[in-house]
Amino acid sequence: MSAEATNPANPGPVAGPAARWRARIDLRRLGRAALLGPAARDRLPDAIGHVAEAHRAHYPDADLEPLRRAWVLAESSHRGQMRKSGEPYITHPLAVTLILAELGAETTTLTASLLHDTVEDTEVTLDQVGEEFGAEVRFLVDGVTKLEKVDYGAAAEPETFRKMLVATGNDVRVMSIKLADRLHNMRTLGVMRPEKQARIAKVTRDVLIPLAERLGVQALKTELEDLVFAILHPEEYEHTRELIVDNASRADDPLAEIADEVRGVLREAGIQAEVVIRPRHFVSVHRTARKRGRLRGADFGRLLVLVGEDADCYAVLGELHTCMTPVVSEFKDFIAVPKFNLYQSLHTAVARGDGQVVEVLIRTHQMHKVAEAGVVALGNPYASPSDSSSDASGEQGASHGVGADEERVDPTRPGWLSRLLDWQAAAPDADTFWSTLREDLAQDREITVFRPDGGTLGLPEGATCVDAAYAQYGEDAHACLGARVNGRLATLSTVLKDGDTVQLLMGQDPAAEPSKEWLEHAHTPAARIAIQRWIATHPTPPTHETPEETAERGGTAGTTADVTTRGANPFRPSVAEPPTADTPDSAGRIIAEPQTHDDQSADRPGAAVALVDQPGATVRLAGCCTPVPPDEITGFAVRGGVVTVHRVECAAVARMKGRKEVDVRWGDTAECRVTLFAESFGRPHLLADLTEAMAGEGAEIVSATVEPPSQQRVRHTYTVQLPDAAQLPALMRAMRNVAGVYDVSRAQTPGDGRGVGGGVGWG
Repeated sequence: MSAEATNPANPGPVAGPAARWRARIDLRRLGRAALLGPAARDRLPDAIGHVAEAHRAHYPDADLEPLRRAWVLAESSHRGQMRKSGEPYITHPLAVTLILAELGAETTTLTASLLHDTVEDTEVTLDQVGEEFGAEVRFLVDGVTKLEKVDYGAAAEPETFRKMLVATGNDVRVMSIKLADRLHNMRTLGVMRPEKQARIAKVTRDVLIPLAERLGVQALKTELEDLVFAILHPEEYEHTRELIVDNASRADDPLAEIADEVRGVLREAGIQAEVVIRPRHFVSVHRTARKRGRLRGADFGRLLVLVGEDADCYAVLGELHTCMTPVVSEFKDFIAVPKFNLYQSLHTAVARGDGQVVEVLIRTHQMHKVAEAGVVALGNPYASPSDSSSDASGEQGASHGVGADEERVDPTRPGWLSRLLDWQAAAPDADTFWSTLREDLAQDREITVFRPDGGTLGLPEGATCVDAAYAQYGEDAHACLGARVNGRLATLSTVLKDGDTVQLLMGQDPAAEPSKEWLEHAHTPAARIAIQRWIATHPTPPTHETPEETAERGGTAGTTADVTTRGANPFRPSVAEPPTADTPDSAGRIIAEPQTHDDQSADRPGAAVALVDQPGATVRLAGCCTPVPPDEITGFAVRGGVVTVHRVECAAVARMKGRKEVDVRWGDTAECRVTLFAESFGRPHLLADLTEAMAGEGAEIVSATVEPPSQQRVRHTYTVQLPDAAQLPALMRAMRNVAGVYDVSRAQTPGDGRGVGGGVGWG
């Protein structure tokens, strides 16, 4: 399969009405014309002249002397070398340089691209490049130079990409050269064996195309997609090609008709705009066909409206939506909210009378330049305005983001690249890096979440609170206890949405441990690698610990046993307690009887005393709501002459309306016994910290139950004795102030959603 046969940019007999369409930057056509032209293969054309011409179109005042010197060195170094296609090898660096020149790359990038294979394939050294052309060119050439298989073996390719990505983190122009290099290689891949074509195409699909998308270089990305499509799916490619050819031969052209109508609308509104037709590339046509089935004429392209100012974009949108039939669901504003790859445009769609829908893109000329060339259109983003003025036309300042405040856009650290550079440094080996890189790049949509301090985190779509923790704190996120999302408590497994506000709740224990469960919810490589690395360096030894020891560590040992301690307080002597009506179930949780809750007798030592004007009656405090002074209370007569006392707001009161209600009041005893529920995030030493805080408030723990952790949440039930009921609010505040504890409440009935063994829903 020849490169010409597989290249979708030249689909053969497409002509006629298609000629009315304004194509993208046609890198393929320009490259062939510039490099080969009418010259024979044994004689090189004056290709450097074409590069200079393309460069001067973007930078009329550029100094071409570095390009001339780079051409002399590259041509002499590669002299005698041939490509597998039979062409002189110098045609490759020239083609790469021409691609970048057409996209608007500045002189330093073009100089490095001419030399990008000299160190790898000739006797030229990096030091020679640096001495002749300076440190910037040396760095760029080094960034794209492959590592030797002799030194790295099978790891050479992934380690080369790792080296290249690290270099891109310091200078984004490294990846610009690599993308152009891969594009030209893909164009001429037809001379390779089919299996090698497929291997290179798959790497291009999995790594280079996502990188081109993230850097916003759409002109490269779309052609790479089509070339990969032709190699990996030749039958579907050929079918798509036939659809495009058939549509081009149609007598009518709905896109042209709509374009004329749009021009008329804008002319009447007095808006100066250029309206052109943008054909879909092969992969886009294929995707549209799979989505819509039978394609109609308007499905083969889009309308592009180019204007001078941002405000004109919205004026065009208003006119189109007023004078034509808009498809409101298709509207997207990427000007107010640009994509993470610098892309800005308004997207809308209008419907024809015959039901065909035409997509319309509205942007300024500068937005269009960036949409096509991405970071390449930024020129040299590292030069100060004074430096760039000598290497650019008057529009260079705008092209790399220099405004009135002379601030520059630095594209080398967008969120996705920073995350990639962070996790790659922790990847233990080449295989892990290579597989994780492909997974990371497959996540092609990004969300932005906000921190309470006003900062932001860029995360891939589908990221969870676990990912946010590691994105913000790195390996310190091992101490994360939980999160609040939009002000509400949330599990660490909560999937975040674009625009969410995330507050991460961090513990202070430097020896904090991540949970293995977090791996199930870690979506980003940074989170997964950090957790896996901790697990690998902290193997779990065989344990014979008691349930009490497990609870002391915060209940994170993976055991299903609960801990129930009765009559035990680590800070006060153990005393024997009479049995209560509350009994543990098979899982160790205390279950209260559904109606009587007669677990706290008035004659129990230390219990608050409730009085009733019924001689001989036994008064019991209900375990469902554990009333204590000065709660407002009511009583009900139950079996055996017993009166149960409830708080008036207890949910059980409504269910007992059929029983005889009895007037009750508190006696003079200040002591009280109360059951409290605490809900926390699991962490080591939590139980010790919590019981210490309770003891500090003078509470004696009569009984305690700690349930097995669920999604890193732990429920605790404590029955405590207080010398004075007035101390209860202070006790509950002290418990809430313990790191990891996010709720403390009095016992209530199960019908209220907080019954013993029930607890608050986990969200």
